[in-house]
Amino acid sequence: METTSQGKTTAIVAYLTIIGTIIAYFMNLDPKDRFASFHIRQAFGIHITFYLLGALMGLFDNGFIVGAFYVCFFVLWVYGLIAAIKGEENEIPVLGPLFQKWFSTIT
Repeated sequence: METTSQGKTTAIVAYLTIIGTIIAYFMNLDPKDRFASFHIRQAFGIHITFYLLGALMGLFDNGFIVGAFYVCFFVLWVYGLIAAIKGEENEIPVLGPLFQKWFSTIT
């Protein structure tokens, strides 16, 4: 699949922060880019899952559990960001297909 320069930029912005994901969503309103939409859904899923599970991590007083949580999400975030930079539509392992289904209204 060939991506446009604008779509690739929007996809990369989506991974920066949750605010970047919101900005990328508005950047992708007109014209819509399928590649950017794919990565916006992936990034949004990563950010939302991070915040929801992060709230649960607050219950643990064990540094190893919290550290593993941060490492796991950092790896997923880097995986998605690198795919966006390379212009590839690689779903995040395990959760990626779910993000595409759950957030299918993000186009």
